[in-house]
Amino acid sequence: MALVLVVDDAQFMRMRLKKLLTDGGHQVVEAGNGFEALEQYETHKPDVVLMDITMPDMDGLTALKEMKKRWPDAKVVMCSALGQQSAVLEAIKSGASDFIVKPFEPERVLQAVRKLVS
Repeated sequence: MALVLVVDDAQFMRMRLKKLLTDGGHQVVEAGNGFEALEQYETHKPDVVLMDITMPDMDGLTALKEMKKRWPDAKVVMCSALGQQSAVLEAIKSGASDFIVKPFEPERVLQAVRKLVS
């Protein structure tokens, strides 16, 4: 079981991921943007972060870079829509552990979390 921080500005996406992860035996904390993600990471020190790239206030790439600066061991899986290949490449260069393309396959999400906590 892992503690997973789900970061997405779309509440329905957070709810969907939370249900998937809790049904898979994981605990979930949520954030709606990059600023909240940094606060939640500092408070909870999750095992894995699932973070959307496109968000208001602070986007996922900016939050990823700041997270890796503050907590170099943070395990972050970036989530992106099709057509964001350049953002995905930048995320990997910036320290993302993995990426998932939206709309995501539920098993792919669980696999990414399992891989990072094993």
